Amino acid sequence: MKLIMLGTGNASATKLFNTCFLLKDEQRPEGERCFLVDSGGGNGLFAQLEKVSCDWHEIHNIFISHRHLDHITGAIWLMKNFLSEMKRGQYTEDVYIYGHDEVINILRKEAELLFTAKDRAYIDKLLHLVMVDDRQTLEILGRKVTFFDIHSTKAKQFGFSMELAAGGRLAFFGDEPVNESCAEYAKNVDWLLCEAFCLDEDKDIFSPYEKHHSTVKDACLLAEDAGARNLVLFHTEDLNPSRRKELYTKEGSLYFKGSLYVPDDLEEIALD
Repeated sequence: MKLIMLGTGNASATKLFNTCFLLKDEQRPEGERCFLVDSGGGNGLFAQLEKVSCDWHEIHNIFISHRHLDHITGAIWLMKNFLSEMKRGQYTEDVYIYGHDEVINILRKEAELLFTAKDRAYIDKLLHLVMVDDRQTLEILGRKVTFFDIHSTKAKQFGFSMELAAGGRLAFFGDEPVNESCAEYAKNVDWLLCEAFCLDEDKDIFSPYEKHHSTVKDACLLAEDAGARNLVLFHTEDLNPSRRKELYTKEGSLYFKGSLYVPDDLEEIALD
């Protein structure tokens, strides 16, 4: 399994693509290898996929964490492409989009507004909009994935915990700090995927707490306290993208003693 960061920027970023990523298991059969998590703010998603040599047809499982435009809009473009080919008989495989009730209801409403009746006929036939509940477990890429409510203060948002090889575990907490109500999923996790809106020294510039985000320092202290082995930071500002990795790693290493990753857009990380 590897993590491919299609984008690492926050909603306002212009030099970075919005945060979304692929989990890819190349040991699985072709067509069952890719799990897309969030989708960015538009059809730029397809350009990012091309850059990592991933055909969008390969993505059969998609999870959208919440309704914000920088996370959900790319999924609407994916639906458009899938449904168009399904209607023409050019795509006959099942595609699953997972999300909590708000996400799924929005996708259904957008489909009614934007797509033809002939396109929409393939929703729930080949393109499945799957509503998931808090703490529900499903199998994706042959691995158990447990979705959970992160108890966001802004828009309802889910994260997930995923089994890795040899008993390992990955946890994704969306784009907000880990809430005490679901902190159990971060405890002693092998890979913690967490937002870090800006450097702690830049918090007066970016005001992360007003948006219920965290600084690099905050995220690293949280990961250290949770006993995480590896920490991946994303959903950041893009004031100085050429030095972001250097600066974030320097600050974060003061507070987190495990392996710290500050990936650039399109960077790959081996997970198991």
